[in-house]
Amino acid sequence: MLSPIDPLASFRDMPSVLVIDDEPDLRTLYELSLTREGYEVVTADSVAQSLAALQQRQFHAVVSDMQLPDGLGLEVLKFLAQAQRNERCVVITAHGSAENAVEALKAGAFDYLSKPVDLKQFRSVVAQAVRLSQNLQREPVNVSTGSMPLPNISLPQSTELTEAAERALAAIVGISDVMSQLRARIAKVARSMAPVLVHGESGTGKELVARAIHACSHRNEGPFVAVNCSAIPENLLEAEFFGVRKGAFTGASADRQGFFQAAHGGTLFLDEMGDLPQAMQAKLLRAIQERSIRLLGDTQEQAVNVRIVSATHRDLATAVAAGQFRQDLYYRINVIDLALPPLRQRLEDLPQLVERLLQRIALESGQAVPTATPELLAHLKELPLYGNVRELENLLHRAVALSDGDLLSMDDTPPPPVVLTTPAISRELDAPEPPAESLLPRDLQAHLDEQERQILVKALKDTGFNRTAAAARLGMSLRQIRYRMTRLGIEVDDDKA
Repeated sequence: MLSPIDPLASFRDMPSVLVIDDEPDLRTLYELSLTREGYEVVTADSVAQSLAALQQRQFHAVVSDMQLPDGLGLEVLKFLAQAQRNERCVVITAHGSAENAVEALKAGAFDYLSKPVDLKQFRSVVAQAVRLSQNLQREPVNVSTGSMPLPNISLPQSTELTEAAERALAAIVGISDVMSQLRARIAKVARSMAPVLVHGESGTGKELVARAIHACSHRNEGPFVAVNCSAIPENLLEAEFFGVRKGAFTGASADRQGFFQAAHGGTLFLDEMGDLPQAMQAKLLRAIQERSIRLLGDTQEQAVNVRIVSATHRDLATAVAAGQFRQDLYYRINVIDLALPPLRQRLEDLPQLVERLLQRIALESGQAVPTATPELLAHLKELPLYGNVRELENLLHRAVALSDGDLLSMDDTPPPPVVLTTPAISRELDAPEPPAESLLPRDLQAHLDEQERQILVKALKDTGFNRTAAAARLGMSLRQIRYRMTRLGIEVDDDKA
């Protein structure tokens, strides 16, 4: 039953929340919990009653059960979106109904909670939703970064950016349309709790995008924790992600928090998500769905409040089809998709990127900022730059180190030297490619190993022996190419990435 509505309440300072649930006991529980926090609460028990309340007045937040007697909570989300309302909506879903939660986030829900609802988490999420709604009701600020402009960026009228958010967006350099659209999309998707999947080649700046999402979100005062999933040994993954209780195993002399606890109240960035083994994928899926973790050696679960931003250079859809990545986890982390273009597809951004990178290099080295000549820029545009911005930065570092003056020219950017640790590998690289086999091989495994060795060596040679770039060209992770190189006896100097 719809609770009484005070038409003047929306003009008062007390934040207001509309609670929609057809179960009287739960509706009362939510109302009492929020009233004690200082909110004015209006309740409704159906879609029809909730829409009637929304048509009469504005609220700061809406809390809606997904399943209602006369429809779904998605209808409330649809109304809010079509009317361009500022209310942020928190959806409550049945236990284990991951599909409903994902559908709600895609429809514009600010966040979701699973039954049975943890009241502490409930109050925290509602407080975040109210705070964001209050921010959206203020006058928008001028989007300007002084010495770091945001060219061609079009943001929603209601978007308010903090100084930190402006800096984070300005770090994503580029005047091209695709980069301007990317910055605008980041500012938009940052406003909800929906998980984001960032994908692109190695060196395209996936962590910069994740940091910008965090900086533009209501969680910007919370921690940002970046995790390289491919760099953690498989036997340590669970302890690193979920933490350890004292005495859980030999050497565990004290409690130690994991990544989820460290990111509580903020953003957890999972880089190279596609490299996680399937056993860990299952545990991660449960933690994301249930919003709770269990430390190694503990018997109790504890609630965690993090937003997940994932990144990968792999095609996860293909990995799902091949049975290498869990489909349910893929749909859970891929609510919002952000694709980063390789540098070779946005060469108009090269001059601005070079200028920004040279400023950074000069700052780190304490030197004056050098100037790139037009000939150098033209030369750089001709390079494949498979390592993208990371490879470009390495080239400029080398150019600055070799330069004798304030101008950088083509002569300052020689091709990367070939540094190998064994003469045998050097001879192998310089040798002509063998002719194709005309007969069946006597030793199939040896034959396949030789073919794989030649492919890896060619990829390494083409990318200046940059293992990260070579792995990206071959559609594998850095961990995978290192394993294959070790197995096949291919050694490259350790200072190569």
